[in-house]
Amino acid sequence: MDKKSLSGLPRLAAAWRNSMAGFRDAWRSEEAFRIEVILALLSIPAAIWIARDALHIALLIASVLLVLIVEVLNTAIEAAIDRIGPERHELSRMAKDMGSLAVALSALVPGLLWLAALYEKVLA
Repeated sequence: MDKKSLSGLPRLAAAWRNSMAGFRDAWRSEEAFRIEVILALLSIPAAIWIARDALHIALLIASVLLVLIVEVLNTAIEAAIDRIGPERHELSRMAKDMGSLAVALSALVPGLLWLAALYEKVLA
């Protein structure tokens, strides 16, 4: 379908369908994504219990969503590299390893924020 033929709500609806297809693909193909989605869902009630106000709740939940976002981008990088070909290449290895590093670094954000929130909850 030509992207220029859609505008307004039909374009938004098509984008939503594409996003849901991406979610299904990530769910089916990536165990890490499934685990992170479950943790994100569990983080909602935990954030409500730990946080002191609505902004704090939003920050804790957003930090977990950040990991999901980076995981999806990493999966997209891996898929694009795999599409190029199955042979090993140093640049392909670097791209995949850097995507993995991005996920690991993004996981530090909720780690730090949740530890600080727990510290505040327990000692406050």
